[in-house]
Amino acid sequence: MIKKFRFHVLPISIALLFFGCSKDEVCIDADLVLLNTTIYTANPEQPEAEALAIKGDKFIFIGTNTDSTKYSCGNNTVLDLEESFVYPGFIDAHAHLKGIGYREIDLNLQGSESLKGMLTQVQIYANERPSGDWVVGRGWIEKKWPEARFPTLQELDGISEDKPIALERADGHAIIVNSLALKLAGIDKDTPDPVGGKIDKDLNGEPNGVLIDKASLLVESIIPKRTYLEEKNALKVGLDRTASMGWTQLHDAGSPLADFYLLKELKDEGDFPIRIHMYISDGKDALKFIDNGPFLDPEHMLTARGVKLYADGAIGSRGAAFFKKYDDYETKGFLIFQKEETMPKLIKALVKGIQIQTHAIGDLANKVTLDWYKEAFDNVSEANRLIAEPRWRIEHSQNILPEDQKRFADLKVIASMQPSHAIGDLHFAHKRLGIERLENAYTWRNLIDLGAVVAGGSDAPVEIGDPRIEFKAAIGRKDLDGFYKDYWNLDQSVSREEALYMFTKWASYSVFEEDIKGTIEVGKLADLTIFSKDLMTIPEEEIMSSEVEMTIVGGQIQYSR
Repeated sequence: MIKKFRFHVLPISIALLFFGCSKDEVCIDADLVLLNTTIYTANPEQPEAEALAIKGDKFIFIGTNTDSTKYSCGNNTVLDLEESFVYPGFIDAHAHLKGIGYREIDLNLQGSESLKGMLTQVQIYANERPSGDWVVGRGWIEKKWPEARFPTLQELDGISEDKPIALERADGHAIIVNSLALKLAGIDKDTPDPVGGKIDKDLNGEPNGVLIDKASLLVESIIPKRTYLEEKNALKVGLDRTASMGWTQLHDAGSPLADFYLLKELKDEGDFPIRIHMYISDGKDALKFIDNGPFLDPEHMLTARGVKLYADGAIGSRGAAFFKKYDDYETKGFLIFQKEETMPKLIKALVKGIQIQTHAIGDLANKVTLDWYKEAFDNVSEANRLIAEPRWRIEHSQNILPEDQKRFADLKVIASMQPSHAIGDLHFAHKRLGIERLENAYTWRNLIDLGAVVAGGSDAPVEIGDPRIEFKAAIGRKDLDGFYKDYWNLDQSVSREEALYMFTKWASYSVFEEDIKGTIEVGKLADLTIFSKDLMTIPEEEIMSSEVEMTIVGGQIQYSR
């Protein structure tokens, strides 16, 4: 996916002349030299540089333009980056690769500005499908719609009565379906809620088409399965899209084992632009994976060493588990996982060296997850663990009681958080939870100050998956239009240096890779993200105008604007 360079590729003779290298100076072999730029290394011992050199897949020099001349010789590529700005490769510590791919392929409802507009989009798509075909889409979210509500069963029935419709909310924790889909799934007023899910009902006790968390599986299980080639193509589209956004690695937060083998095929075919660190979704695949142990790639391109568990749902669909009920609905949410099933997995994971990440959003879900982690740690001594410090993670960590925030540091649990969720939730979270509970929401500052590691991600395709959005949200805590409210606790913002760490060195630490990448240092893997503007100094409102110029992974240019 390499595109034409927009930078000046200097002939070696000109590079030597321009930068003052003597013909007699010893040439040190390099493959790629970047110079005449500002490099932010994320390394406190050498925070900035002007030039760097790469040999193979590693950095061999970081320093000044003048000192780089000994590398700007021989049969290599020298890029004059002029006013571009270089950073360690940005890492998306939480996203869903195949979902990113299917978002580009399927009915994409992300960005719909109104309920009416979304329904029109679905209608046009449905009209193009033959009778009996499923109409499947994803990405709708009501938080900024003028109508400020979910679609209804009746509205979907008005689109089609002969085609089953299933539209997934952007958070992936609720779907809305039409009557035909309910009928095909055998869901009626007498169908019980599955464990970890809810069939929403109207005042007459009839299903209203909204299926939350594991209840959605009742419909999703009967949607025709994708073919092998469709699945593989979605992963490939996801890889290319992620590279084009400037990410050099993605932590795939919950996938079946089959996806790992599809990705391995792509890697073996040489069509693999970024690094993937995979977590296997809870279920039969996870049990098998825990028994067999991790897949560790010596090239660090495709690694699977973790399992994804699910404590609760999402705030938007009111499935996140809280101690107190929601302010706008008679529910506290619910826990998805059960202790009698989960604890044996945690114990075995410690023995087998499997990293655990758990989706937890509500204050109850975070507390229970921390409790169970601690119980597992207490039951398996460090001597009996394959990895003494397991670096287990909690994904999202959106609402944490003050007493539990300190436990992240005490238990050395990593908070894997997505800043874009904060700037999205600020439009509706106060209605769901009330102002008081927002004191405990997205407490990045508190967690860092307490000594916890915060790894930054995007949760794409739930969110756009743009590193600029995530960086901007982390430092400003305002939406892309600059909107915020006083109750949104701007004091929980992080510094630009901390934001950079969240998406580089801390994200690397979260997958045991801090010694090989995450900072620009000699000997580390040469992963770089290059932007057109200086994210560390420009005004917040200009961050979104900074373009991704280049994505480099292991010294190879995988994307160039």
